[in-house]
Amino acid sequence: KTKGRGKSKKKKKKKKKKKGSEAPSSDSATKKMGGPGDGGAKLRGILGGALIADDAEGGGVKADLTYKVETMGCQMNSADSERIEGQLRSLGLRPLLPEEEGRGAKGNKRDPDLVVLNTCSIREKAEEKVYSYIGPHAKRKREGEDVTIVVAGCVAQQEGQSLLRRVPEVDLVMGPQYANRISDLLEDVSNGNQVVATEAAHIMEDSTKPRRGSAVAAWVNVIYGCNERCTYCVVPTTRGVEQSRPVESIVREVEELVGRGYREVTLLGQNIDAYGRDMIPKRKFSDLLRTVGSIPGLDRLRFVTSHPRYMSLGVIDAVAETPSACENFHVPFQSGSNEVLAAMGRGHTREKYLQIIDRIRTRLPDASITADVIVGFPGETEEQFQETLSLMEEVVFDSANTAAYSPRPNTPAAEWDNQLSEEVKQDRLRRINELNLKHAGERRSRMMGRTAEVLVEERNVKKPTQVMGRTTHGFIVYFDGDIDELRGKLVNVEIDMCQTYYLCGKLVGVVEK
Repeated sequence: KTKGRGKSKKKKKKKKKKKGSEAPSSDSATKKMGGPGDGGAKLRGILGGALIADDAEGGGVKADLTYKVETMGCQMNSADSERIEGQLRSLGLRPLLPEEEGRGAKGNKRDPDLVVLNTCSIREKAEEKVYSYIGPHAKRKREGEDVTIVVAGCVAQQEGQSLLRRVPEVDLVMGPQYANRISDLLEDVSNGNQVVATEAAHIMEDSTKPRRGSAVAAWVNVIYGCNERCTYCVVPTTRGVEQSRPVESIVREVEELVGRGYREVTLLGQNIDAYGRDMIPKRKFSDLLRTVGSIPGLDRLRFVTSHPRYMSLGVIDAVAETPSACENFHVPFQSGSNEVLAAMGRGHTREKYLQIIDRIRTRLPDASITADVIVGFPGETEEQFQETLSLMEEVVFDSANTAAYSPRPNTPAAEWDNQLSEEVKQDRLRRINELNLKHAGERRSRMMGRTAEVLVEERNVKKPTQVMGRTTHGFIVYFDGDIDELRGKLVNVEIDMCQTYYLCGKLVGVVEK
């Protein structure tokens, strides 16, 4: 069985450079402007270029500068990207349209003038994916194009200055805590600096409106960072300490969203149950749920991600007693073995987790419950893996995000000497996925014949005559309908087909609210 944590090898941490510092000297690293390949229209930095470009006669003309933001990873990254886009638009840039995008200058095809890659470091080979993505844009810069390259998010925080050393064409490396400050950092870039912004920073309230990815449902951050020290997780290193937003700011943002026609809001936090514990006086997440849930005009309220160590029974009661709160809980358990949980540093037991599930099932019998789970953690035995499977059988999740353990940089478990082979990890992942698929199908099959309330979000991209929406459980539902007529509306749909991860049905009518 898993005992202790194996032997650990200590590594010296490299000192990260502060905002505004230059990378090691290099022609390609310090060159910011376009060369012969830019058609002669040399832009004066990204900020000036957003408004003015130099024409051949030396006069100022309006520049049409575009950006592209690529987002990897979790909902927190999606929310950060929305705020980054909001700031870029406020500077005068516009998103590059899909129909415009293409290599070279043939016809109307073009490449973005500014590229942002918002990265995630949770999964294996995350760093390699980042370097693979920015490679073509670095090549554009080497060939003389005037392109600004930004790497943001968790890999940026993790790699810092070393990212610039490996790809000197990158202009800005910024951690998640700087998502609200990209306009300030780009000002430094426009002055010819390469910028590494990875120092710890207080996350300021941002007056810039995010560019929302949906016109129906929105993300709202309520707490940033994480104070936990799970031995496998890189998040505390990349996202920093917990910082709760003031209740007033959260309420104001949700009220503005409702005023703009949004029907659903998801409250976001890496460890959302820790909301308010860093405040004076301390506040409870359950109270925030009730406050936001009572905002007039808000039809649906969701939240992620809960931590079993901190999730109070009061949160479950708040969901049960708040009409707008959806009966949908995402509570990662990571392992069904107490020995593995202890080695992971999770701070909770199997019994504590099942107590939470029991309370959910008692108060909200029809609620959907989803989770995260890791298999193949260092030292995990077959017996301990079977405990994970037995927990899944006991709970029967609506779905679970499964992953085979992969060592992440700057985490204790990555240095232990009791790592499992890839063969063992992949075998366990296969077996847990089979059970996960079985349970997901079972949980959705209970919807057959029901009339479910669905919030219509978008067109079904695979079948344009259909629209897509979600139930309060979070289940995806497809049915025939006109998206221009139904987007953003609550409708009743009679479910007549249940698949593993989606439902189909027939429109019964629009819900009047």
